Amino acid sequence: MDSAPVSPYLTSIMAKKDENKNYKVIAENRRARYDYAIEDDIECGIILTGSEVKSLRTGQSNIAESYASVEDGELWLTNAYIARYDPAKTWGHEERRRRKLLVRKKELSRLWNATKREGMTIVPLVMYFNDRGLVKLKIATAKGKKNHDKRATEAKRDWDRQKGRLLRENS
Repeated sequence: MDSAPVSPYLTSIMAKKDENKNYKVIAENRRARYDYAIEDDIECGIILTGSEVKSLRTGQSNIAESYASVEDGELWLTNAYIARYDPAKTWGHEERRRRKLLVRKKELSRLWNATKREGMTIVPLVMYFNDRGLVKLKIATAKGKKNHDKRATEAKRDWDRQKGRLLRENS
């Protein structure tokens, strides 16, 4: 049985899967993938003041030392650095204040349950402007790696690189 033809008008309205990844990266936590075994990640919003957004547009931020935690049914980002915006000195912001993250209740309960397990934490991976110009933060539940795990991961990565080189040379 053939399905009915789909109107071109309807195809433009239908939801599209993440085809369009037009976003500008503000800050990236590259160390997180080395120090932690990432389980799953979630995109969340973040509540910012105007001077913080202006400072982020200039690219002056760092999320490498930050972490997220669930407290009183809310998700908070702690120790993320957003530089002061000089033209807004009078009504500026604190550089390392706690910032509230916006997630759905189902995602929040999943994060809370994940952090109750031993050794699990919530780490920020990437902060970026999405295609609509909103600041988004990709966070992940992760488990800290031991030194031998880090060495094994690095050895595997080196072997994969070497294997790729050998395949290119021999083909």
